[in-house]
Amino acid sequence: MRKYRLVERISAEKLNDCLDALAARINRDYEGQSVILIGVLKGAFIFMADLARRLTMPVKMDFVRLASYGDGDKSCGSVRITKDVELPLCGSHVIVVEDIVDTGITLKWFLDHLKSHCPESVRICALIDKKERRQVELPIDYVGMTVDAGFIVGYGLDFSENHRHLPMICEVVFEEDGFTD
Repeated sequence: MRKYRLVERISAEKLNDCLDALAARINRDYEGQSVILIGVLKGAFIFMADLARRLTMPVKMDFVRLASYGDGDKSCGSVRITKDVELPLCGSHVIVVEDIVDTGITLKWFLDHLKSHCPESVRICALIDKKERRQVELPIDYVGMTVDAGFIVGYGLDFSENHRHLPMICEVVFEEDGFTD
């Protein structure tokens, strides 16, 4: 494996402030209603848990697992679902919770898939909007923050299944990108 180091980009405190702001908007938008949060595994589970604890309306939670990448880091353009929604969504207000939206290909596919479940409404809540790689335009209703460049990990985001547990978000800096011992 290539040598790398982690450089903190977003502190745990800033993430908490971001979650408070997102929850306040969602609480205002859905006052007097209930919602179903659908987390996209694996990355969204920490973000979704922390967000859900800040919501004041009745909340149900479910998860999906989607695959759109092969062995590399480029999207293959086709998406498959390996774990689908289990809750009935018909007539419900749904918020899809994503850790990061980059190309938009997978999320666009999933939004089209959700139409078959006949929800009342569907909105997207993303912790990170990473527009540098966007290939498909999507209406992201709730954006925590925008990150322009860099490979980031922590707070659910991983590098080869490592670093998801970090309470902050860090950039992975590889040796050839300026790594120094």
